[in-house]
Amino acid sequence: MREAFSNALVRLALADPKVLLLTGDHGYALFDEFRKRCPDQYINAGIAEQNMVGMAAGLARVGFRPFVYGLAAFVPIRTVEQIKLDIAHDDLPVVLLGDGAGFVYSHLGTSHQSTEDIACTRAIPGLEVLSPADRFEMTACMDYAYQANGPVYLRMGKSDRGDVHAVPVDTLQAGRLLTVRTGCIDRPGLIATGSMVRAALDIAQDLDLAVWSAPMLKPLRADDVCAAACATTGLVTLEEHSVLGGLGAAVAEITSEHQPTRVLRIGVPDRFSEHCGTHAYLLREHGLDTGSVRARISAFGQADGVASSA
Repeated sequence: MREAFSNALVRLALADPKVLLLTGDHGYALFDEFRKRCPDQYINAGIAEQNMVGMAAGLARVGFRPFVYGLAAFVPIRTVEQIKLDIAHDDLPVVLLGDGAGFVYSHLGTSHQSTEDIACTRAIPGLEVLSPADRFEMTACMDYAYQANGPVYLRMGKSDRGDVHAVPVDTLQAGRLLTVRTGCIDRPGLIATGSMVRAALDIAQDLDLAVWSAPMLKPLRADDVCAAACATTGLVTLEEHSVLGGLGAAVAEITSEHQPTRVLRIGVPDRFSEHCGTHAYLLREHGLDTGSVRARISAFGQADGVASSA
């Protein structure tokens, strides 16, 4: 997925000299090709992310198309005020790229983990929020972000989970869910985003459940969510993000108003990690490993005929 991101960025920059890449002293190997082919469109702003966001706002005002890259713990978390006031308030076309979202930078501890970025960005008026699950969604999200007329936050989580789509995603329509697996209509359905779409697919194979991917978290189309609710006996949301303010919250908000249904939100509990360790360890600690998730989904669907032993 990171390669698809790099390729898309280079392609957009070669086609449009107004595209600029700003980085907060991160992503050197990732941007080797960009620096080689578009050296005049690359700015290393140093470890000064708040200044970098302000710089991007100024560049956007004079006609450039800035892509601002940092770790998700810093872009957007460290720079929320600047994103809100410098960019979103004036509806400037800046693309914010938060890499390593969730527990990707596991060994670096809480300071480098980001499980609240969706909640923070969803609440900023006018800021769209993207969360691709594989290389195909990444390419579509990059094209969508470039074509947008306003600010966009693109969240990048664990990048080595493999494809969830068999073919490229041609276009990304605002707020649409993408069907990645059909399942039994008398069972719950899974709506997942980012790195958790792969986990949702693996679990759905065993339990014969439908799976939708949500590459766009804001906006999120109410009619798509309601259609998923009508086609199932309840919805389960999966995200490598806090259960507060993320995908699960967005789905619950929509269903409570338009299509009341049971919603099980699977995400990071409202607490910090107790220990440091690998990405796989932190998923287990927070109940996001495949075994824990499968058990919760089975229990949620028991009344609907999903075997708890599956």
